[in-house]
Amino acid sequence: MSEFEVRLFKDDATVVAIGEGLLARTLPREEWTHEAHLAACIWIVRDRPDIAPERDMAAIISGYNEAVGGVNDDSQGYHETITQVYIAGVKAHLSEISDEIPLREAVNNLLLSRRGRRDLALNFYSKDLLFSVPARRGFVEPDRASLSEI
Repeated sequence: MSEFEVRLFKDDATVVAIGEGLLARTLPREEWTHEAHLAACIWIVRDRPDIAPERDMAAIISGYNEAVGGVNDDSQGYHETITQVYIAGVKAHLSEISDEIPLREAVNNLLLSRRGRRDLALNFYSKDLLFSVPARRGFVEPDRASLSEI
C-alpha cells in the first residue's frame, strides 16, 4: 500500500498544461510528480496521435529532466522499464473507458486504480531486476508476472 496521498486533478486544463509543459520542457520540476507523469501519459496517448509513446517517451522525459537540471544516469532520472509499464497500464485503462469521458476524469480514475499505484511495476518485477541498470537503460521483460496481466 502506498503511503502517499493521491493528488487528483480538478480540470482538463491542468492535465493539458502538464503535458504541454513536459513537451516544451517548461513544467516546473517540483510539479513533475507521479500524478503528473500519468496525466501527461494519458494526454499523450489519448490526444497526441503524432507521438508514439513507446518510442518517444525516452527522449521526451530525458530531455525534460535535463532541461530542469536533472540527470539521466545509471541511478537517477529516466527509467525505461518503469515508463513502458505505465504506458501499458495507461493504454489498458483507456481501452476500458469511453473516449467521451473528460480528460481529468480519465486521469483521476487511473490514479485511483491499481494501474495508477506508485508500486505498479513491482507486481511484475522483483526489486533487484526493476532497479537494475539494464532495466533503467532499456526495457527488460518481467520476472514475476506477464505484462499482459496489467
